[in-house]
Amino acid sequence: MAHLRSRRRTALIVPLGLALAASVGFVPGAATAAPNESPAPVSAKAAEDAPVFAYVVNTRTDRKTLAYVKKAIARAGGSVVVTHEKIGVIVAHSSNPQFGEQIRKVRGVQSAGATHTSPLKAAGTTEDGKAKLLSKSEAKALKRSAAPGAEPMEADQWDLRAIDADKAAKINPGSKRVTVAVIDTGVDDTHPDLAANFSPSQSASCVGGKADTSAGAWRPSSKDSYHGTHVAGEIAAARNGVGVAGVAPGVKISAIRVADPVDELFYPENVVCAFVFAAEHGVEITNNSYYVDPWLYNCKDDPDQRAILDAVNRAQLYGQKKGTLHVASAGNSNHDLDSDAIVDDSSPDDSTPVTRTIDPHECLDVPTQLPGVVTTSATGVKDLKSIYSSYGKGVVDIAAPGGDKWQVPADTPSKNGRILSTMPGGEYGWLQGTSMAAPHASGVAALIKSTHPEAGPAEVQRLLKKQADRLECPAGPYDPDGDGDADAVCQSGRNDNSFYGSGLVDALDAVKKK
Repeated sequence: MAHLRSRRRTALIVPLGLALAASVGFVPGAATAAPNESPAPVSAKAAEDAPVFAYVVNTRTDRKTLAYVKKAIARAGGSVVVTHEKIGVIVAHSSNPQFGEQIRKVRGVQSAGATHTSPLKAAGTTEDGKAKLLSKSEAKALKRSAAPGAEPMEADQWDLRAIDADKAAKINPGSKRVTVAVIDTGVDDTHPDLAANFSPSQSASCVGGKADTSAGAWRPSSKDSYHGTHVAGEIAAARNGVGVAGVAPGVKISAIRVADPVDELFYPENVVCAFVFAAEHGVEITNNSYYVDPWLYNCKDDPDQRAILDAVNRAQLYGQKKGTLHVASAGNSNHDLDSDAIVDDSSPDDSTPVTRTIDPHECLDVPTQLPGVVTTSATGVKDLKSIYSSYGKGVVDIAAPGGDKWQVPADTPSKNGRILSTMPGGEYGWLQGTSMAAPHASGVAALIKSTHPEAGPAEVQRLLKKQADRLECPAGPYDPDGDGDADAVCQSGRNDNSFYGSGLVDALDAVKKK
């Protein structure tokens, strides 16, 4: 990938008052200009030279309001890119430095703000570290030593055995009537382990905020943009005797590409498009192994970030109402998402980051902390929280294998504690991150939906948590790297805890329990 982002950082706990005082975020420099009730005339030359920004404008959903707001956008020097009428979200571009402030005053506008902090360029994932490709010699060695009836590289897939996905596949590999959409950097649907399960009719590119369903638009921009292909293989790589196996090797996968081809960031207008597209194309589950750029946390007291929160939440709630369950990664910052305050020194990531202290109850990781989304933390081969995984009491719903280099398997050929899956160009590689945990949860959710086809999103989530294998908080200090310092503190509850939520997902229970 052209722009990889590791989210492994340590949370800093500070008084709540400081968190609220410092939570006002960075906005485009010119967006703080003095208010102007009516757009000032802009010369053709000035408009031509001015930088263009993208915006989301959130309104009521009636046609009269939408029509009125679209005219106001034009008067303010903006152009409409796309209108998602059913959720009242309009994506617009404008070079007017006062556009956001002016459009927020328009009757019927409920929130509006810039989605980038730098101008649009001509034209974020939650993995931890770089990918390591499996060499041809290593692949051949694995194939030679494969057990009868297993996939050639399955011996290295400790993650499947950790959640009994290998056993589940013998009972029910999943239904072709269930589709998991990978909202990501794109998927190489020509990969021999993915082609048989790929659904092109439910795939698109949402780069720029508008769905492009032309053939291949959903594919990654280059082989370096491998994240989505790796995620797809973890969910539904076919059991076809070729390479690896997915958690739900019988279900369909689709790809909705949202990563910008220039900087590989996941901008809000692209994610809104993806949720709406998935909902309107019969997708049962979406996998979201990223956070919405450019803000790691979006604060409600900032007008731009509040508009992003509003737009993405409208889109994902629309999906839930249409029958789609959303699964998301918890993040790789090792942040306690239920703490009083967190220092964020990575936002905005499309321009110059500024250090700010935020309250994670008021400034949300999107889509991870949105209502109804299944938040997934990562575990390693020892069923311990992965060292990088964010956590939080009442925030994390479920845990799933994401890999951890500090937790090394003793019973695999490669002795690699990361996750092996598909890569573009027919290759295979290792990655770790909550990006890898979410697709394991998505795969188990797909098995539950296959077993209970009548179940809606809330019921699938309930079963996912009910069937999970309880993981208790570590008995002593949590110190996976052995440096003598506790890396996080686990809080226990009656039915869950801050590290693992309801527990580790269970693929076998998903297909056995009616």
